[in-house]
Amino acid sequence: MVNGILWVLRTGAPWRDMPERYGPWASVYSRFRRWKEAGIWDRVLAELQAQGDLLGEVDWEIHFVDGSIVRAHQHAAGAKKAPLQPKH
Repeated sequence: MVNGILWVLRTGAPWRDMPERYGPWASVYSRFRRWKEAGIWDRVLAELQAQGDLLGEVDWEIHFVDGSIVRAHQHAAGAKKAPLQPKH
């Protein structure tokens, strides 16, 4: 299950394209979504960061997530914007 989740997140492929060796895509997606809603992924990241920090493996001056590298979904581009409303 976790390997299937990681495969989709690493490749950026749709859930339906996940290889069958990881199990039914709907089951893997459902588990991912439930864990996300429960905050499990946030706790995993926090624990990994804490362990790395204790071992001196995290340099907080350079380790961060830059939002400019996050790809948007293909349907996120090109949406028409609402016209500006005049201020009263």
